[in-house]
Amino acid sequence: MSQLEHRRKSVICLSGGMDSCVTAAIASRETEAYAVHFSYGQRTEAREFEAARAVAHRLKLRDFLHLKIDLFRQIGGSALTDTDIAVPDAGPSEAIGEHIPVTYVPFRNAHFLSAAVSWAEVIGATRIYIGAVEQDSSGYPDCRPAYYAAFQQLINTGTRDGNTDEGIQVLTPLIASSKAEIIRLGLERNAPLDLTWSCYREEQNACGTCESCVLRLRAFAAVGVPDPIPYAQHAYLPGTNHEV
Repeated sequence: MSQLEHRRKSVICLSGGMDSCVTAAIASRETEAYAVHFSYGQRTEAREFEAARAVAHRLKLRDFLHLKIDLFRQIGGSALTDTDIAVPDAGPSEAIGEHIPVTYVPFRNAHFLSAAVSWAEVIGATRIYIGAVEQDSSGYPDCRPAYYAAFQQLINTGTRDGNTDEGIQVLTPLIASSKAEIIRLGLERNAPLDLTWSCYREEQNACGTCESCVLRLRAFAAVGVPDPIPYAQHAYLPGTNHEV
């Protein structure tokens, strides 16, 4: 990595989850990193904010911008933002990602990226990092490489520096990784996985049965290390018919 790259500023979309945490650990080594976190009316809004802020502090990021947006709660249509739609359970061996689930928040990442790009223009950042993952995601359409390639074209067209060498680039370093690979990389990079939160449903003890918890538990089991966050007593133990 060149000295110029070390001096570059970046904006990280930091959700407080495992993928964004590992992405932040990567970005903080490569750039002068700034974090932006979004509270958008999600069920675990307070817990995610706590996790993101703690990760930013542990990684010594330069700044932490907390943005609150209410449009997703008003629009509805997702189990994450509409309490009338139940967050479904996922069995320990159930296939995940074959269909777009009710936890998909319509076009959410475009709003996150737009805000990150706006801030990047103000502070002079030339990198946007986001922890999108296609392979082990829940089938969200805004976690696909083509989505970010298209958004890059929008940035090139609609920002001050556009297609120049100083233009803003979107980086998705984990997009082709499995959850298990992300955990291994996080352990190698000393990412504070113990501070992260993935549960879609609970804020004290993770439920262990929603899709996000099950994907996480399966990955830790595959790596062979214990998940450091607390789970409810009824949480699934991946790969078995037993419970934690």
